[in-house]
Amino acid sequence: MKGSDLFVKALENEGVEYIFAVPGEENLDLLQSLKNSKIRLIITRHEQGAGFMAATYGRLTGKPGVCLATLGPGATNLVTPAAYAQLGGMPMLMITGQKPIKKSKQARFQIIDVVDMMRPITKYTKQIVNANNIASQVREAFRLAIEEKPGAVHLEFPEDIAQEDCSTEVFEPIGHIIPKPDERAIEEAVNMIQEAKMPLLLIGAGANRKVTCEALRAFVDHTGIYFFTTQMGKGVIDERHSQYLGTAALSSKDFLHTALDEADLIINIGHDTIEKPPFFMQKGGKKVIHINFNPAEVDPVYFPQLNVVGDITHSVKKLTAHLQKQSHWDFIFFKKIKSEIEGNLSKYFEDERFPMLPQRLVNLLRKNLASEDIITLDNGIYKLWFARNYTCHQPNTLLLDNALATMGAGLPSAMMVKMLYPDRNVIAVCGDGGFMMNSQEMETAVRLGLNLTVIVLNDKAYGMIKWKQEDMGFDDFGLDYQNPDFVKYAESYGAKGFRPESDRDFQKILQTCLSTDGVKLIDLPVDYSLNHPILNVMLKEKAQKL
Repeated sequence: MKGSDLFVKALENEGVEYIFAVPGEENLDLLQSLKNSKIRLIITRHEQGAGFMAATYGRLTGKPGVCLATLGPGATNLVTPAAYAQLGGMPMLMITGQKPIKKSKQARFQIIDVVDMMRPITKYTKQIVNANNIASQVREAFRLAIEEKPGAVHLEFPEDIAQEDCSTEVFEPIGHIIPKPDERAIEEAVNMIQEAKMPLLLIGAGANRKVTCEALRAFVDHTGIYFFTTQMGKGVIDERHSQYLGTAALSSKDFLHTALDEADLIINIGHDTIEKPPFFMQKGGKKVIHINFNPAEVDPVYFPQLNVVGDITHSVKKLTAHLQKQSHWDFIFFKKIKSEIEGNLSKYFEDERFPMLPQRLVNLLRKNLASEDIITLDNGIYKLWFARNYTCHQPNTLLLDNALATMGAGLPSAMMVKMLYPDRNVIAVCGDGGFMMNSQEMETAVRLGLNLTVIVLNDKAYGMIKWKQEDMGFDDFGLDYQNPDFVKYAESYGAKGFRPESDRDFQKILQTCLSTDGVKLIDLPVDYSLNHPILNVMLKEKAQKL
């Protein structure tokens, strides 16, 4: 057996279903070995598309998604998806090719130190130098990718190693047991919560596991403690729950952050500061209990007084079993904040002006989608409106990135979602800037026969940066551009294109897109004129009066 055959056998042994790839000549042996494999090869139009699809597979399944690229420029194009997966806690294996390492054929042509390049943005990176080590190194890569906190791993597979004769041995995948938290830590956490006057629960992305969701719902129902989420923790508990306060979309000065200011204890479950911190700690201020798979990484704004380290689900169940409601707990202010939040978030939901307000779009999508349907977001100012205003009924039904916060991931993520959940409606919401970064994957989506809708919010500018520019008092300069005709652009790929001319027109088009097959694109003019007066001015003024 040659090395590339063993590599594919090792991947099959790990249960790999797909490889997302832009192959080069250094991958041809592996490509040939894949020809007779049950693993499905998905060719994308850019390595970023392959990487984002693999990362999204990992995010939704808990199993590493696999992507493949060649050496040099192919590998460098995987750097952004690597960071996306690593910061976002998504298990992913990247495989890159390399020239022969035992006998050079082309001197230094295209050769960079890919392993060293990947080291700061992966959990594990290794060049395979002996075909007999392939199986063990694949097993180790998968083990580390899945182990908490999940993330990106990388293997470099040189041409001559792919062609070497080797043994046929593979290693049986083994599960790993996450340690249970220390009982003393649980006892101390119970005491801290029961002694607090205004405890508040924070749910982050690390709590987004099915059994953890169920345990958290039981904890909230049992204690009556109010909760909020980070952006990547949305939907862990149904956001229609009576104790749900909202999502921390902004750094400060939103209604939710007023509640944070008043709380004397934050029970922080599954969050780390890689995702933008929803609150900042000060010495002598509120206390924080850190409940996660790993201890807190202390920095100037996060230094919790207690670590409860181990299996999150077990920790939450233990807390629920030992906690008793306390008569001195005071949630009156949180109830007031909840009322303010609900009243203000729904403003402009029925505003039919056109171009369309992002708040209106959020409302229309929520009305037209079932609880299990999924929206994927690219990165832009509209992400804040969706994080604040879109009510998630189930986990992983609004996929956004608040760790790397990269542009260009919205469309590839939606494609992967649709492949995993073919019976659900899937919509990618992208800004025109982010969409154009990987818009070529429209061809991939059409070729795969996917049924999904892409809504491109068209303001002909980098809207998020414009918002920041205005908030900082700078001149409106340097952030505008022109777009192609998105309808014709979609049609050139074999997709269907639509351009609504009114609110009512958009609603009809949306219904058409949700009820018909194929790839559909809606070029939606968007009105961002309220971004600054609401997010930068009104919220700060109102929050100060509460």
